[in-house]
Amino acid sequence: MADRAKGDGGDGGGAAPRPRESAPRAVAARVLARVWGSDAFASAALDAELRRAPALDPRDVGLATELVYGVLRVQAALEARIAEFAAKSRWTADPLVRAHVLMGAYSLCFLDRVPSFAAVSEAVDGAQAAGGPRVGAFANAVLRKLAAAVDAGGRPPLSGAVVASAPGWLRGALRRSLGRAAAEAFLSAGPVPPPTGLCLAPGEDRGAWLEALRGAAPAASFEAGRVSPAAIVARGAGDLRRLPGFGAAWLGQEEGAQALALALGARPGERVLDACAGRGNKSWLLSRAVLPGGAVDAADLYPAKLSQLRATLSAPPASSEGAADAGGAGAEGAGAEAGSAQVGDAPAGGGLSRAAAFVRETYAVDWTVGAGDVPEGYDRVLVDAPCSGVGTLRRRPEIALRREADDLPRLADLQVAIARRAATRARDGGRLVFAVCSVLREECEAVAARLAGPAEDDLGVRLEPAPFDAEIARELAGGGDAFRLLPHVHGTDGYFAAMFVVRR
Repeated sequence: MADRAKGDGGDGGGAAPRPRESAPRAVAARVLARVWGSDAFASAALDAELRRAPALDPRDVGLATELVYGVLRVQAALEARIAEFAAKSRWTADPLVRAHVLMGAYSLCFLDRVPSFAAVSEAVDGAQAAGGPRVGAFANAVLRKLAAAVDAGGRPPLSGAVVASAPGWLRGALRRSLGRAAAEAFLSAGPVPPPTGLCLAPGEDRGAWLEALRGAAPAASFEAGRVSPAAIVARGAGDLRRLPGFGAAWLGQEEGAQALALALGARPGERVLDACAGRGNKSWLLSRAVLPGGAVDAADLYPAKLSQLRATLSAPPASSEGAADAGGAGAEGAGAEAGSAQVGDAPAGGGLSRAAAFVRETYAVDWTVGAGDVPEGYDRVLVDAPCSGVGTLRRRPEIALRREADDLPRLADLQVAIARRAATRARDGGRLVFAVCSVLREECEAVAARLAGPAEDDLGVRLEPAPFDAEIARELAGGGDAFRLLPHVHGTDGYFAAMFVVRR
């Protein structure tokens, strides 16, 4: 295979055997094809493909992962380089061909551990397997020219390629929101993919759990989170369900998302509404925080998500055995097999089994048209509103390919409508946190200002900005009423949160 980079494209001299793709590149190519062809999320598609390839060793898993995330982050820059040497762009029509050519270009430009001849050879084999000998010859010719250009001029900086590949509207929105230097730092922030977050229940000893997890998975890395006091940050941990404590003492949850839930400041005995609960990870954390004597209810637009939430969190404390076997709501890569996790020598926690955390009621509701059956009188309401998702770019790089500037005004109107309607469920003097996994001003400060301004409806509630009353949020906000989390500053995904007191 090494000779192909120096040969004539592999289309002469009689019938050649069908090329065989390398396993990690084949996995990565299928993931990229699904992202482009069926709007799949890269992380979910990659998890599915890796489960189908259990024989891959860790190095191959790492290569497949880097190729998927790397190509998606710098796709536009790679295609621009290839266009310098290709007269036509028909190669982009077939997703698998496109994947192999771009992976070859990425390897040549950014993977110094892969020799150029090997990068070309692997890409040609994959492109030919997907599109036939003529496509293989095309890939060979183009990538050999790119390899020569890189050899002559050096490898380009990855950070510059990431910034250049972001759509122009996104670069502009980030610069308006963060400033030029911070916008570029945000776009190029690593590590990619980011680590997995583990969220400990209140009362659990993080130091003891760090020791237990390191002992259970010595090849993995476990460190204390920088922002959330409940966070453990894991790298190379594999299937979380197989680690001690999963589902009982902790669940999988990104550290910044933990900070949003903790910022609500839920306290024992309070009634709390998770208004956009999704599959319930924040509900899980909130339900622990209100013990003893409190209650958490969860609402969401999508009944299917609420069904998953109920399967995990709706069992009352008395039914501890059944709850302990349920799958973790929203845990990264986790499904309904949480019962396979063995606690073993896990540290003794605060006596809280998984069943001690439960959601009392769930409500399927479209907040833009009404409050449905959701009752009034909550002490605290969390509105983790639908948004562009720009804050999760390092985890979901495909978002940059799917969003448009026109999405922002529509999403801002949606966020205001949801937060205003959810606020009607809070008692007078109750607190509401508005949060989004975005860092764009149009979805952050601009929406918070609209919520605090004159009412755009006749719902009979006012939202007054107020300082956070949770310690973690007070520190992040510097004593103010809003904060932003940034990957290049805090090591989390990007988020915005603002606190309000509800007045009637």
